[in-house]
Amino acid sequence: MARLLTICLLLVSSGLWAQQSGGTKEDSLQSGFKAFLKGTTIGGYGNVFYQRDFNRKYSEGDLERFVLFIGHRFSKNISFFSETEVEDAVVDGKGIRGGELALEQAYLKFDVNAHHYFVLGLFLPRIGTLNENHLPTSFNGNERNQVETFIIPSTWREIGIGYYGTMKRFPLSWSLGLVNGLNAAGYEHGTGLREAMFEGRHASFNNVAITAALLINKGGLRAQLSGYYGGSVGAAPRQADSLQLTSGMFGSPIMMGEADVQYRLRGFTAKILGVIVHMPAAASINRAYANNMPLTEYGAYAEVGYDLLTEIRKADGHQLIAFVRYERLNMNAAIPENGIIDGTLDQQHIVTGLSYLPIRNVIIKADLRFLHTGPQNPALVFNPSPVALPYQQSNVFLNLGVGYSF
Repeated sequence: MARLLTICLLLVSSGLWAQQSGGTKEDSLQSGFKAFLKGTTIGGYGNVFYQRDFNRKYSEGDLERFVLFIGHRFSKNISFFSETEVEDAVVDGKGIRGGELALEQAYLKFDVNAHHYFVLGLFLPRIGTLNENHLPTSFNGNERNQVETFIIPSTWREIGIGYYGTMKRFPLSWSLGLVNGLNAAGYEHGTGLREAMFEGRHASFNNVAITAALLINKGGLRAQLSGYYGGSVGAAPRQADSLQLTSGMFGSPIMMGEADVQYRLRGFTAKILGVIVHMPAAASINRAYANNMPLTEYGAYAEVGYDLLTEIRKADGHQLIAFVRYERLNMNAAIPENGIIDGTLDQQHIVTGLSYLPIRNVIIKADLRFLHTGPQNPALVFNPSPVALPYQQSNVFLNLGVGYSF
């Protein structure tokens, strides 16, 4: 009876903060719903959307993501989780923008008991709100928020080991992870840390990283603190010395701190998140790789939403959520002495729209994103196209799309 009650509580807590989304096969396997069954589970998610760029006077449609989840329960205590993702519908190697086939996760989960477990393999550390829970049915707007796309590079996955635990009588959970570090040589100006991730491919363990998170989830309140500290130069010592870079376990470190709070009351939801990234070895990395790494990046956003069908919804579960989100991020908030400032990376976004869920695992979205940036730096404009428009610091994007999870 106690074990059944624990399983039910886990299902409720995992579903509460899936926002609009219903449970998926992955949720069921993760929560232990099939604790006494062996077998293979298939699930997935995806989305497609239309976007109108009003400055360019150009519209396009994109099947942004198609993801298949395959999981397997070997025994009551050992499970396997995997996600295979296709981005932008086609991967053909012809140099067309986009197109990627990748493993988003592939790890073994070892349950110690109802409150503690380990993961081993390619997994998603608990950082921010989207990295672990990024189903299109779980967030408002067709696009993932910019802060958790560039400052926290979702979906951020690395190879390593993670430990997760919860307290028995207090709504506190935690996670600790030891994973491979980042790759400073891959850092690309204007993309945050995205291109510095190894993502499970020939990841260097000459440097490592530690991740940690504390999470309180009680009633309608969810509050989290998370952090990351890891090396960014995994080169062999002789190569690192030739580049005058500090290598080793935490050589040329990158540090990240994040906090977020979410609150839900009836049809009202509110969310706020802030994150800062510091790269103290940026000057040395720029000298070695000429990739214009900043000293500091930061991002923050606040979002409120309300389900307009709260008072009239019946058992069918329809939801119609009106929302507005303000985002502020700067991918070169501070630069080293050999860096070049780029005003276009100092950005503000206002996103507003509607999310309609005819059932809990299908969502139809419409939103407008208003963008404003700092000025363009001519020193960073190389070989401009003769038909390129003059840079405009403000723009508007219209997005229409659908998503699903199962």
